[in-house]
Order: sequence, then structure tokens, then C-alpha cells
Amino acid sequence: MSDGWVDVARTSDIPPGCAARVEIDDTPVAIFNVEGTFYALDDTCSHAEASLSEGDLDADRCVIECPLHGSSFDLRTGEPLSLPAVEPVRVHRVEVTDDGLLRVALADEVTAQ
Repeated sequence: MSDGWVDVARTSDIPPGCAARVEIDDTPVAIFNVEGTFYALDDTCSHAEASLSEGDLDADRCVIECPLHGSSFDLRTGEPLSLPAVEPVRVHRVEVTDDGLLRVALADEVTAQ
């Protein structure tokens, strides 16, 4: 799409407490549903080649834990919250359309502070 937004799923495809992996322009993206709020991050842990969408989602803390070495990341900022990861992952913009489509716009760079 010319405006940067890409339709990736319907909201009903990703139930609360679940994640999905999609590819946008050859970039793996993990989408998480935390009690009806959707977040999108690069699907690859910044520490090692592991899929964050396969990790354990902690909805209470809005955190995903990498399935390989246990690093956890804040879904809102991409910041690592535990070792061994020390670098953040990119956070992408997500919007839900009136008819229930999830759209993602890829971020150009890591924006975590």
C-alpha cells in the first residue's frame, strides 16, 4: 500500500492472549493481542535467532518472553526487560479498522529509548 499500511489479519484471527506471525516485505512481524489491544514487534529476538511470536505472553505485564533464552520485551516499547538481550526490538504501528481488519505499518528503525 502506498501509505505504508498493510492489512495482515482480522482481529478475530488473533484471540486475546495469543500471537501470530506475519511477513511484511520479507520482514517477520509478531502480532500480539493483549486483552483486545494489538501490538506488533519484529518477530526475531534481538539476542538470538528466535521467534518472539512463539514465546510466552504475559498479558498482565504486556511482555513477551523469548522461547530460546528467556529474554523478555515490553510490547509497547520493544525494550528488553531481562538478560541476555540488551538491545530493543522494533515496534511497529498497528491500527484496527472499523470492519475489524488489523493493519501494520513497519517502523524504519528501533525507537525504544
